[in-house]
Amino acid sequence: MIAPLRRVLMRRPDAAFGNADPAAWHYTSRPSLEPAQAEHDALAATIRQSGAEVVYHEQPQPERADAIFVFDPTLITDHGAIVLSMGKELRRGEEAAMAQTYAQLGIPVLATLTGEARAEGGDMFWLDEATLAIGIGFRTNHEGVRQIRAALDPLGVNVLAYDLPYFTGPDACLHLLSLISLVDQRMAVVHPPLMPVALWQELQRRDYTLVVIPEAEFISQATNVLALAPGQCLMLEGNPGTKRLLEEAGCEVQTYRGEEISFKAEGGPTCLTRPIWRG
Repeated sequence: MIAPLRRVLMRRPDAAFGNADPAAWHYTSRPSLEPAQAEHDALAATIRQSGAEVVYHEQPQPERADAIFVFDPTLITDHGAIVLSMGKELRRGEEAAMAQTYAQLGIPVLATLTGEARAEGGDMFWLDEATLAIGIGFRTNHEGVRQIRAALDPLGVNVLAYDLPYFTGPDACLHLLSLISLVDQRMAVVHPPLMPVALWQELQRRDYTLVVIPEAEFISQATNVLALAPGQCLMLEGNPGTKRLLEEAGCEVQTYRGEEISFKAEGGPTCLTRPIWRG
């Protein structure tokens, strides 16, 4: 989650995003496409400047506004991708399209979720190379966790599952990564009021330094931070308190403008990127 970012998948906003019905997609308002594309281009440029290669996911996704949030349809492992099954019904079909892009990039598919399994990438992160944390909530269910665990167990990966809170209900997007982002060796930016107690205890056991965001900045996605490398962070502008706390903790912090691609659509830099190679 924090090793130097070498290659990252992104999807530039298209007509589906610009024409999104805010009520259907749970956006705060309809995005403006040209400003959204300009914001996305600037975000991609910042990531390139960090030394990472940006590749684009360009499979047709008509009427799927959320397809710009490329983190969610799959999980990347050292042995290939696990193709997930989206808990948000409007996003179903993104998974197969991304698998086609992976085939073009030469990325093998380790497993594909089937049946009633549901899981989204935003509900999972790697605590270390052999430990995956998964949040169970409205987007990821127990069957999804069971199938992911079955795929990873032969590889020696331990899966830790945590129940997420109800918060504002099934229509909103509260992923596990809405509450935590790893930013450095044993350091994470967090929002403890909504964190599963067992996850907080696991982080304490691992001797993590927890950078607790100001309460007022949770709504502006202050916990959504992309690590470009250990201690090098990229986050949404408009969260000065969290930025200051990260800098005081020794991190180098860059920000990007996300009025259209992030604030309106409720997805930050980790959502907008799918790291496919770190090292």
